[in-house]
Amino acid sequence: MRWRRLRTLLVREGRATLRDPFTITILVAVPLVALLAFGFVLSTEVKGLPLAVLDASDTPASRRLIADLAAQGTFVPRRVVTRAALERALVGGAVSAALVVPPDFDRARARGADRPQVQLVYDGAEAVLAGNAEGYLQALVEAAGATLARPGAPRAGDGVTVAERALFNPTLDGKPFMVAGTFGFVLSFLTILITAVSIVNERLGGTFEQLQVTPATSVEILLGKVLPMGAIFTLDVVLMVVVAGVVLGVWPQGSVLLFVGVSAYYVSISLAAGLLISATSETANEAVQKTVLVSVPLVQLSGFIFPIRSMPIPFQWATTLFPATHYIAVTRGIYLRAEGLTTLWPELLALLGFGVVLIGLALRTMGRRP
Repeated sequence: MRWRRLRTLLVREGRATLRDPFTITILVAVPLVALLAFGFVLSTEVKGLPLAVLDASDTPASRRLIADLAAQGTFVPRRVVTRAALERALVGGAVSAALVVPPDFDRARARGADRPQVQLVYDGAEAVLAGNAEGYLQALVEAAGATLARPGAPRAGDGVTVAERALFNPTLDGKPFMVAGTFGFVLSFLTILITAVSIVNERLGGTFEQLQVTPATSVEILLGKVLPMGAIFTLDVVLMVVVAGVVLGVWPQGSVLLFVGVSAYYVSISLAAGLLISATSETANEAVQKTVLVSVPLVQLSGFIFPIRSMPIPFQWATTLFPATHYIAVTRGIYLRAEGLTTLWPELLALLGFGVVLIGLALRTMGRRP
């Protein structure tokens, strides 16, 4: 690989992109419109949600309360023995909500002076799940608590009350959840679409074949395509961060540099996917159709809008096959929980694997000479 040839390819690709006002408008306008539009969209379904349970009372009454919650199917209780274990499960993402039954639960119920109280702790970073978990648990605990009322006719004040506590996002504002996910949607759909269509148009115009017969190597051609577009989309990321902060009041809680760095790498993965789609498309319309076909499972199964934990188990497994799933998990970890490399490394490792595979396949595509 020679720097002079690579520099020529980079300048060529940069000029070709900047000469097209429509493309530049799409690259700037679509991410910002998507960011502002999705900032106010929420999902409402909760089913089979893992629920950490700390039963400090461990009495027949508390066990019955937990059994009644499990019988509804909305939550799947997972017992923990300490408060530290409960918070580790929340921070680590194993559960999105937790129920704490205090040691005096049965004594308070027996005294009849006050309604016994339990505490609901939820991950406020997942605003959709947390907001709905609050509502569901409030209703379920109060309904189950009514069956534990004192003998005789039910009276006002019988039952169980719930005290809530949210981690990471105490106000349960839905905008941070959606803003963080929008990065994954934009950097997947738009990046793949622009790359696939532009390469197909170059093939139809014959300029791509002309490029392949030059002395430039496949690595130089790949870098000449990926680096200029990657730089533009990385600037888009920075612009989206600023707009989300200024307009929506949503700033990353973690490292901005880590966020931008991971986003830049994810852009290269999406660009490689776009190159692969272009290699199998004869026309620009075909490339658009294939991109849309890829984007449907992206929206539905990546966790962008619909909570993955609410999906059937086979579909939860299927979500791991999408790079967007892991990238969105990273963006929400950085944006909402201020997570770093020590906690995000499994998702980052998955992204690294996807990048090696997709970029390797794209490199083979660039190497096919006419």
